[in-house]
Amino acid sequence: MPRTRTVVLAGITAAVSTATLAMSAHAGTPAPHERAAAARCADPADVLDLTDWKLTLPTGDDEDPTEITQPELATFSAAPWFRAESGCDAVRFRAAVNGVTTSGSSYPRSELREMTDGGEDEAAWSTTDGTHTLVVREAFMTLPEERPYLVGAQVHGGDDDVTVFRLEGSKLYVTDGDDRHHHLVTDDYELGTEFEAKFVAEDGEIDVYYNGRRETTISHEGDTNYFKAGAYTQANCDNSEPCDDDNYGEVRISRIEVTHT
Repeated sequence: MPRTRTVVLAGITAAVSTATLAMSAHAGTPAPHERAAAARCADPADVLDLTDWKLTLPTGDDEDPTEITQPELATFSAAPWFRAESGCDAVRFRAAVNGVTTSGSSYPRSELREMTDGGEDEAAWSTTDGTHTLVVREAFMTLPEERPYLVGAQVHGGDDDVTVFRLEGSKLYVTDGDDRHHHLVTDDYELGTEFEAKFVAEDGEIDVYYNGRRETTISHEGDTNYFKAGAYTQANCDNSEPCDDDNYGEVRISRIEVTHT
């Protein structure tokens, strides 16, 4: 409902106002480098290059989540769902189990979707024409209760995902279509551990890398592919309690880069 979006945006405004008042209450004036840091990363786009992306948030109307496109995305933040860290080192993506979902999924997301032409058009490329690469430096920070599953980066094709990095508890997998456990990367992943995820699509295949090491190759031919990255929580109020904003999946991303050659 429209009221939901208004509440979220009002909450953002209130949070900023509260922070400002709290700073004023402290004796003295912030040091120049502190003021510079705050100004430098006011929004996620100050940390990551989001020129060719759009954002889907777990807020909005039923099956009609909030989408933020360029040029609005360049100066947009929505704590706690999409925010820059205070140290300007990374961006946090959060999706609670009670969040709004798209019509094609029962799970909420705070996630970037690849675009082209400065964010005007949706990307759609072929795995058999050229080379298409996504590099994401990220860390899984928090998992939902009862069903601790979370997706952090993916190659999507048409109406369904092709391959993703998926964490289930401490087990990190690379999927292949509907095969959620296609390849086990590690069975002792610790929350907060940063790693480099990389997809390279060419010649009808997708090579998947973890910290520079090729983990698996997915066979896939199609011309409607695009990259996604963020927090795609694989839990909802039907399978995870409590059903509230404090039960969520969260991903931290410090680098994201796409190349097409």
